[in-house]
Amino acid sequence: MTTTARRVAPALENTAVTSFPPRFTWGTATAAYQIEGAASVDGRTPSIWDTYSHTPGMVRNGDTGDVATDHYHRWREDVEIMADLGVSAYRFSLSWPRVQPTGRGPAVEKGLDFYRALTDALLEKGIEPVVTLYHWDLPQELEDAGGWPERVTADRFADYAALAARALGDRVKTWITLNEPWCSAFLGYGSGVHAPGRTDPVAALRAAHHLNLAHGKAVQALRAELPSRTRASVTLNVHHVRALTESAADLDAARRIDALANRVFTGPMLEGEYPQDLLQDTAGLTDWSFVRDGDTATIHQPLDFLGVNYYSPTLVSAATGDAGHNSDGHGASEHTPWPGADRVAFHRPPGNTTAMGWAVDPSGLYDLLLRLRADFPATPLMITENGAAFDDYVNPEGEVADPERIAYLHGHLSAVQRAIEAGVDVRGYFLWSLLDNFEWGYGYSKRFGAVYVDYPTGKRIPKASARWYADVARTGTLPDGGDGNRAVHR
Repeated sequence: MTTTARRVAPALENTAVTSFPPRFTWGTATAAYQIEGAASVDGRTPSIWDTYSHTPGMVRNGDTGDVATDHYHRWREDVEIMADLGVSAYRFSLSWPRVQPTGRGPAVEKGLDFYRALTDALLEKGIEPVVTLYHWDLPQELEDAGGWPERVTADRFADYAALAARALGDRVKTWITLNEPWCSAFLGYGSGVHAPGRTDPVAALRAAHHLNLAHGKAVQALRAELPSRTRASVTLNVHHVRALTESAADLDAARRIDALANRVFTGPMLEGEYPQDLLQDTAGLTDWSFVRDGDTATIHQPLDFLGVNYYSPTLVSAATGDAGHNSDGHGASEHTPWPGADRVAFHRPPGNTTAMGWAVDPSGLYDLLLRLRADFPATPLMITENGAAFDDYVNPEGEVADPERIAYLHGHLSAVQRAIEAGVDVRGYFLWSLLDNFEWGYGYSKRFGAVYVDYPTGKRIPKASARWYADVARTGTLPDGGDGNRAVHR
């Protein structure tokens, strides 16, 4: 995967009515720990996020996912909301400790029954279930045994994938192995701003490899258990890395981050080998002897599409002592999630930002999609997450107006459509997120949802953006301009 490195491009301008391909998938997405709650119900045991969120000082305001949006008990209502919005697909994750509490052995049938009932209800409404096997909730017992830095965790994950396939394979046709393994490895074991909160750069690199290996073994398990029509994929938060200037030092900084953010996964997954510059950049930390003969062949499994999560570009330069990794948008820590890149500085791109402090820049998504087409022309793409957090509130009329989110979505969907026109094979788009939810280290302070959640009562209120997105999904077209005041209210 080659490095894209240049100055910040201007945001794409809105154009006239824009149409998407007739079979384009319109979806929305969630993650189990962020919405389900019911943390100790029906046999579920703690995940690393239960432990992390209950550790003082780790999550803003001491928030936990114990209740979240109570989706475990309110899932019927949430399916009705999706049906009302007219989405054609719903991407959700299985809670590993709800299905297989210790990370080994037989499944808990009550846990599987929850997902069976959910998928049945989705199918009854004409909504395709898209299952993510792992969205960061490693069973705590597996972390106690060493977690992702240990090879055995990849074997446990393959067993879990087979178990899930046997239980839901008659209902689910599209499977995603991992969500954003970069976050699991480098935020979880490098900077410590995600569970399990460890801060060891070598452990982070080991975790990245074993997540890669887990992906490959899981794809093998899925294909062994399920019919040939089953689609298998992985979702990566592919960073669109830009250099602050065209200087050799800044371009090299972009190359280093591209290797750690992207090619550590796309290399073995899509090309069958780790990039040599990554191995050289990190040679002072590890000799990568944890990669065994045959591992990259196992990781390099045929995929039906690549899931792409995008929110904002990444802007870097060679470090000058006045900037550092705390400007990378991934949370503050004294420890870096970028092993071997100590002399790289991160910068906040100019322009408007979301409530997360992330730059609003649809051109980054457009450029990223063209790059992926150039690097992997035979691999179809799916936007599995895109969205924004803003400071939403319920007005006196009981409505939630969010014109900033509508403008954000319009700009990014326009970027997707332009990429399709340029020849990129993008099969669909999943809005993040269906519901406001537990936003990891930020607790409940950030709202990404198309549907507002009043946390004390659990009441759901579709925002203006939800109605706007419903119209886009129904018609397959973008309206002229991205003015949030033109959102349809029903």
